[in-house]
Amino acid sequence: MMHKIALVHEWFVNYMGSEKCVESFVKLYPDADIFALVDYLDKEKRDIILNGKNVNTSFIQKLPFSQKKYRSYLPFFPLAIEQLDISKYDIILSSSHAVAKGVLTNANQMHVCYCHTPIRYAWDLYFQYLKDSNLTSGVKSWVAKYFLHKIRIWDFTTANRVDHFIANSKYIARRIKKVYNREAEVIYPPVDINNFSSSEKKENFYLTVARFVPYKKIDLVVSAFSKMPDKKLIVIGDGPDTEKIKALASSNIDLIGYQETETLKDYMQRAKAFVFAAEEDFGITTVEAQASGTPVIGFNRGGTSEIVIEGKTGVLFDRQSVDSIINAVNDFEKTEDKFDTSIIRNNAEQFSRSRFENEINNFVNSKYSEF
Repeated sequence: MMHKIALVHEWFVNYMGSEKCVESFVKLYPDADIFALVDYLDKEKRDIILNGKNVNTSFIQKLPFSQKKYRSYLPFFPLAIEQLDISKYDIILSSSHAVAKGVLTNANQMHVCYCHTPIRYAWDLYFQYLKDSNLTSGVKSWVAKYFLHKIRIWDFTTANRVDHFIANSKYIARRIKKVYNREAEVIYPPVDINNFSSSEKKENFYLTVARFVPYKKIDLVVSAFSKMPDKKLIVIGDGPDTEKIKALASSNIDLIGYQETETLKDYMQRAKAFVFAAEEDFGITTVEAQASGTPVIGFNRGGTSEIVIEGKTGVLFDRQSVDSIINAVNDFEKTEDKFDTSIIRNNAEQFSRSRFENEINNFVNSKYSEF
């Protein structure tokens, strides 16, 4: 008997880490129907992520300016996700970092949630979100606080709609336990490591890659290297904090903006080390760096602490501070010759897409056989 499967995702706008997971879900379950709040993929991304399939969307798709301003409709997300009718499916596989896990299911349906994170701006990034959005005082502030309070209540109660949680890292499994009081199996997300080639020939520069937003901590990396004028740093990325980052950069730092994949891969291969200061749920770029045979100098929290092996594939630092980064770079240079590109590359192999698809398929089949 063929089981009817529904795939649920928050929104289809870009091709990022969570969409790479959905890409694998579609490969595993090509006959599944797909649901989301909104869908604005162009043909190229639709072919990659969804194999050209269309998406069943919510009423938010029809609201004014939803293509660019869909996030502004956050207060309506819980209602919108609950209006997606998935009652005819046997298995629901949701890819959730906001509200996808909240779809309505019944006792005859098995719901597996691949959780990238509980809603960050409602929980652990709540105060930072209010600050960055200039919502710390005034009438708009209290409206935002009220809605986020209601979303926290909704988010907690809807955890009961999920039969089985999968976390994308041990770090997120701990957060699922903290926020929802639910256990989660850990299955690391897919990284297309075969797109990256390991190189033993390293050049005399460091590399960091990220969107210029506060939690990525690019400002700390740039400030640290501004105090180490003898060390060259290449910075790839752009974003709202671009002017702030430019003001911090000294002459030994090259800000080269957003770069296409081929250029990124080239820099990854040639860099002597990849510097990463963010506390990430997982941290795909740290895996991509290791797939290129490049050691990682990273913050010892979040997914990075699970991806990087201290002294074998990189150097970890314990505080998000300029001094900690400087000390970590100096520690790296003392042992630079001991890093083996083949060991670094081998560590990245455990995060491959084929491994992810096998683990997801085995998990779903195992749980459904017990259902």
